[in-house]
Amino acid sequence: MIFFFFIFFFSLFSFIGVRRHILLCLMMLEFMVVSVLILIYFYLTLNFYSLYLYIFFMTIFVCEGVLGLSGLVYFIRYYGNNYLNSMFMW
Repeated sequence: MIFFFFIFFFSLFSFIGVRRHILLCLMMLEFMVVSVLILIYFYLTLNFYSLYLYIFFMTIFVCEGVLGLSGLVYFIRYYGNNYLNSMFMW
């Protein structure tokens, strides 16, 4: 389980440090989501809970990923690239 905490914090620090591309930010968010999902799964199975909560969180995280990708497609169509700096320059 320490490994998944390491993955979460590594992706969090990478998300904070990498601010050039939207796609890289989305990938770091998805790494955080995967590590949180694995930790939720371990918690639920160790305490003999039902996995309905896991399915609920998985659905929410899939919707978050779809919204991120649709935002990425919008930015690429509107600005022509996926650089974060190009959004703030007029």
